[in-house]
Amino acid sequence: MTPIWQQPISPQALTDVHRGTTVEHLGIEFLEVGPDFIRARVPVDTRTRQPYGILHGGVSVVLAETLGSCGAAYSVPAGTRAVGLDINANHIRATNSGWVTGTARAVHRGRTTQVWQIDMVDDQGQLTCVSRITMAILAGQRHTSGS
Repeated sequence: MTPIWQQPISPQALTDVHRGTTVEHLGIEFLEVGPDFIRARVPVDTRTRQPYGILHGGVSVVLAETLGSCGAAYSVPAGTRAVGLDINANHIRATNSGWVTGTARAVHRGRTTQVWQIDMVDDQGQLTCVSRITMAILAGQRHTSGS
């Protein structure tokens, strides 16, 4: 498969552009960049749990938005940028410990919009959340954060 990336991308590059942001504060770790996907994980700990002791649904959305936004930002040509239009999430299964790992893949990469699906699983590989983000592709300078 031909890689979709139009900008240099790696887990380290994604980590570097997110220093000092919510991504770093929540402990999100970029794990892998494949030819058409990005994978990262978030810990289920005191930073990310809600009062019932399970991963906060908003944290799943932060992971999804981070992955989908980075996917769009790094797959657009120089001279364009990607901005979020809409995101949704279906919370399937709660988790109270370990890690939740998300994998983002493009469903649609058009000239003016992109749609990315992010599937999140717990340490046992069980689906915890499914999210989709729609991104607008605009002319202009690319954001340096990638999300």
